[in-house]
Amino acid sequence: MSTDVLRTADGWWVILPRSLDSARAGGTPVDRAVPVHTKAVTTAELIADRDAVREAALAGDPGTPVADLDVLSPVTTPCRVVAQMVNYRSHARDSGFTGDIPPAFFRKASGSVSGPGDAVVRPSHVKFLDYEIELGLVMGAPLPIGAVVEERDLPSYVAGLVITNDVSARDVQLTKTQFYESKSYPTFTPTGPYLALLEPEDFTHLLDLRLRLSVNGELRQDRTLSDMIVRPAQALTLLARFQTLDPGDLLLTGTPGGTALKAPPKPVEKIGALLPPAVKWKAFFKSQAKNPHYLRSGDVITATIATPDGRIDLGEQRTPVTDTQTDLDPQRTPVTDARQDPK
Repeated sequence: MSTDVLRTADGWWVILPRSLDSARAGGTPVDRAVPVHTKAVTTAELIADRDAVREAALAGDPGTPVADLDVLSPVTTPCRVVAQMVNYRSHARDSGFTGDIPPAFFRKASGSVSGPGDAVVRPSHVKFLDYEIELGLVMGAPLPIGAVVEERDLPSYVAGLVITNDVSARDVQLTKTQFYESKSYPTFTPTGPYLALLEPEDFTHLLDLRLRLSVNGELRQDRTLSDMIVRPAQALTLLARFQTLDPGDLLLTGTPGGTALKAPPKPVEKIGALLPPAVKWKAFFKSQAKNPHYLRSGDVITATIATPDGRIDLGEQRTPVTDTQTDLDPQRTPVTDARQDPK
């Protein structure tokens, strides 16, 4: 069974198996956590100290309710944040792709990583803010150039899993035909709450993981990993052709269908291709302004990833959306810094 850990400003915690706390919750299952006695500060250091995690889980401490903890991202920065593009069949259909889709990767600034309860801040110039729930792979060992990763090798490279949301400024992404800026603003990669540290036998259950994302209680995305085009082992092999990864680095593995952005009907797309770029984008975004699914200030995004039997459960990510930086606690606001991406 996987072991869930979380991070607070005080350090690392391991999640205990759920119990019924009838005194405080009327019989409702309560998630509780106990501190991990480790000197680890970074995610990579914690992964290297798995014995401390196991010891904490077996210590017999009754634990603290997770709801009482101020949870941070379990992926510490700086680190590499790499993402796969169009990697679910349902998303490919929504995006208007047909036939074979070549695998593609892009980078995100690690300054975009934020906690699982931090607000997503929409920059003032962004009008079309979108959501993308993604399964994040957290590396546990170096991935060198030229590595060939088979399914049986995944436990040797991947330490654990996290929920991520690849928040996207679509008007920046489409008009500039690039991904880095549009997906790298501070708070654009909510991560956590749990880092699920996997045992080798857990990897056979990856395809059972179900990704679900709702906005204001309305379900928008709901697929399992069986909808994935390029699965993790193949993705790492393709990535290793040009990119190394280290322990603690993060790979986002693509999003299912159901995002706000969808390709226009084919006749409209063909007409748009004949127009000058400025005219085309003006017409496209005028039509998108009628789309109610783009994120707005006051929205609340809820995301979960788990297997049906609970063998792997990454917890629940709940992030509000705001338009102004002043609405956030300055102590929790990620800082964009050139040092965030040294790799």
